[in-house]
Amino acid sequence: MTEPSRRERFFVRKRITVPGNFRISCDQFNGGLFFESHESFEEIWQEEQGGVRDLYKGLIQLAAAFVHISRANYVGAERLTRTALGYLAPYRAEGAMGFDVEAIGRDAESVYSRVLALGTGRIDEFVLTERPFYGFDESKVAAEAVRWGAWGFDKDGRALEMDVEIPN
Repeated sequence: MTEPSRRERFFVRKRITVPGNFRISCDQFNGGLFFESHESFEEIWQEEQGGVRDLYKGLIQLAAAFVHISRANYVGAERLTRTALGYLAPYRAEGAMGFDVEAIGRDAESVYSRVLALGTGRIDEFVLTERPFYGFDESKVAAEAVRWGAWGFDKDGRALEMDVEIPN
């Protein structure tokens, strides 16, 4: 008897910059492309080992929550919105990497309240346009990169072009 074949995973090398991925991810999220936004933030998160790793995780989980909301999956929407709030919490007071995390967190709390209020029977009534706005102040990124020791930047906070491998 032979083993069932496993689908081989192929990886593609891609050159990115962190601010470039921020722009792409924010545009995707704000345009309702929640899964794509999740993926674009994940390219950075997978490489980041420093103090902003959980910020990225919170943004990823909030985008993933909207994937579940758009599919009327209450359980996934509730869990991911709740955990996103936990990941974002430490950054809310001062923000990070140019993101107004307080505003995103406040809007995410509103989303969470609405998800809970709708429950499993009415989650499909969630209005997808009533979501946080993903945006960042690019003029703050260099100083924030230095402050947090963020991946993808030189010691002076200049964005570097970095190679990442992504599944194809």
